[in-house]
Amino acid sequence: MKSILPLSIGAAASGLLYREHELRSRAERLSAATLETLLNAIDANDAQTGAHVRRVATYALILGKAADLDERTLRSIERVALFHDIGKLHGALSDIFHEQTKLSPEERRAVMTHPQRGAEVLAPLSAFYPDLGKGVAAHHERWDGSGYPRGLKGKRIPLVSRVVAIADSFDAITFRRRYSHARSFAEATRAINAGRGTQFDPELVDLFLTRPVQVRIGKALREANMPRKKRGANRRRGEIQSAPDITFRWQPRSLERHSQDRQS
Repeated sequence: MKSILPLSIGAAASGLLYREHELRSRAERLSAATLETLLNAIDANDAQTGAHVRRVATYALILGKAADLDERTLRSIERVALFHDIGKLHGALSDIFHEQTKLSPEERRAVMTHPQRGAEVLAPLSAFYPDLGKGVAAHHERWDGSGYPRGLKGKRIPLVSRVVAIADSFDAITFRRRYSHARSFAEATRAINAGRGTQFDPELVDLFLTRPVQVRIGKALREANMPRKKRGANRRRGEIQSAPDITFRWQPRSLERHSQDRQS
């Protein structure tokens, strides 16, 4: 009897651990599915914003990898890039972002609430992605402390937000917005350089301006500007990368490739 009891306790403990692991895995899958739903909501609300966040994710990953950041940080950068503008889905801001004219001072003040609104939307996922809401809230902070919403300065701004801020600004300059015209790659590069030490982390700007990063960013920009059919042909020839540790693929995919992935 004495020898059986420890075995029974051990079996019960193993069962509890297994059960806890299963519950955790299910919760993680649910949180990943939630991210997928949110990204779909961004697309459904505004396809232009959906395309924008994907481009920002691409540029941010190029810069993050060039900085030799670890895989965990790269995953965080990718998520923050994909969801940095989710606060724009708020009803009070939707009409403003669909205006064709320049923003009034009142509208600009309303727009400045979107980082914090985004963080609030993502707050329920903080147990699984603790850096996500913080990173989204800080993507409009500036290196010199003049940004918003908290006026964070220098390295008090999360690293992931500093990376995304450069990628976000680059895309805002190179793609046409409702209230601004697209400018060239060279103009965007000069604008990023002009923000060195004021708007952006100077070390990250220096890295962004290096030849290898410029080449990769330029290639990504050209691919983003390709007609959709040609872009699809290129994707079929190359590998499509998934967003790390979440279940959905955020880059557009062909139906043919999607079918092959499901069968494998």
